[in-house]
Amino acid sequence: MDVTTLPTIPQFFAGRDIFLTGGSGFMGKATIEKILYACPAVGNIYVLLRPKKGKGIEERLQLLKQESVFERIRRDKPEQLDKLVPVAGDVSVLNMGISEEDEKAMENVSIVFHVAASVRFDDPLKDAILMNARGTREICRFAEKLKNLKAMMHVSTSYCNPDWHDIEEKIYPPYADWQKTIKIAETYDRELLDILAPKFTSFQPNTYTFTKSLAEQIINDFKEKLPLILFRPSIVISAVSEPMAGWIDNFNGPVGLLVGCGIGINRTLYSNPDNVADYTPVDIAVRAMLTAVWKRGTQEPIDRLPIYNCSTSDVRPTTFDEVVALGKELSPQWPFDKTLWAPGGSVTNWKMYNYVKVILLHVLPAIIIDTALKVSGQKPFVLRLQRRIYQANQALAYFVLNTWTFQNKNLYSLNEGLQDCDLRLFQFNFEINTDVRKYFSSAILGTRRYLMHEKDEDLPKARIRFQRMRMLDKAIKAVVYSLLSYYLIVRLEIVPMLVRITNTNMAQYMN
Repeated sequence: MDVTTLPTIPQFFAGRDIFLTGGSGFMGKATIEKILYACPAVGNIYVLLRPKKGKGIEERLQLLKQESVFERIRRDKPEQLDKLVPVAGDVSVLNMGISEEDEKAMENVSIVFHVAASVRFDDPLKDAILMNARGTREICRFAEKLKNLKAMMHVSTSYCNPDWHDIEEKIYPPYADWQKTIKIAETYDRELLDILAPKFTSFQPNTYTFTKSLAEQIINDFKEKLPLILFRPSIVISAVSEPMAGWIDNFNGPVGLLVGCGIGINRTLYSNPDNVADYTPVDIAVRAMLTAVWKRGTQEPIDRLPIYNCSTSDVRPTTFDEVVALGKELSPQWPFDKTLWAPGGSVTNWKMYNYVKVILLHVLPAIIIDTALKVSGQKPFVLRLQRRIYQANQALAYFVLNTWTFQNKNLYSLNEGLQDCDLRLFQFNFEINTDVRKYFSSAILGTRRYLMHEKDEDLPKARIRFQRMRMLDKAIKAVVYSLLSYYLIVRLEIVPMLVRITNTNMAQYMN
């Protein structure tokens, strides 16, 4: 097909109404921002929101518009934000809780993005099924009512088939019947399902991967009825360049590891140091998503269900050991204002050794620091934070101790044949090859700005604090090593004992 006869990506989105779930999440916000900025003629974007923490959907939308992700839109194209329309609902309930009035308002929607999901690994099985599996069925049923639907994208995960280690861009055998599973979740209580969870989920690592795999089966079963796309990103983290270099709004993946090392509280990571940390910058994922939607909406697909593994580790593999090393290397340049100790730490796949390091390097210092905070009249928090880090590391253990290969031929084919104007806005291949050190440097600076809310003008003070922490760390280590040496040599008489053993062995050898 001659792509020059096809509309460009902005032209394809022009005038189209969009419905999006998960708009308050990381990928959802980035998707909305890119569409509004790069496709200025787009119609309304209907965002599914539910009241939360005493705030209604209108108030939540106004707060969303003020977030850092929309900074360049507020600066360059503020009128675009008026295209965001809140829709009251909840993916985890039947019909997504959408009223007849809102359904009527969205009758001209022609593109759907299903980004919403519970990404908690420890969700009760019942909750995970209703959110991730039944929610997917409900949005498919909603999409069936849309007469002008051109494309619907379901955002899955690269890790929803974890017992397969060479992941192709295809549907894998189901772990359970999705219809029966939803019925069970609707029938039985949370406690009973949690008891049966290990057996029922085929001993999957957690309820997240199990229910996301069920969602893929649902998408596969609707492929004859809807123009669907299945998109599987790996761990999605900081942006390379859009909307701003280093932008991020969560501590997931390697960025959380860098922050933990950077503020000095993460001294050990239970992982295989040689395993690749498979991450995808959020702007690369979003560019690929929008290109996939354009392709689905303008070209007859070879496969009724196009599948894309959005994984980039085959192009620039970075191991967990290298991520930790980068954190140590970059910390002096971009230290955090809230640094508690000099950065350090290492990666180990020896469980007992990691446990000992957690006790000595995480728990004991946390108790000391929290005690000092209490004495000074401040609120203690370090031990609680260390508990969360330990729990997160344990939850991720299956994934950081194993390794996967993701085939992504379909993903890289998306950039082929794009017109020059689309390549400038939506090409992602060149972004993938970004220098790793430069990327993580930008990621740490972005974390300072957008997660820690620290100001660039405070960097000089942070660097002075960092140097003081490093000198204190060296001084304390010198004292500890000196005391330990004294105890071993003088108190336990290690040296005389070694001399006696050596003399005895030499005597035996001479005789």
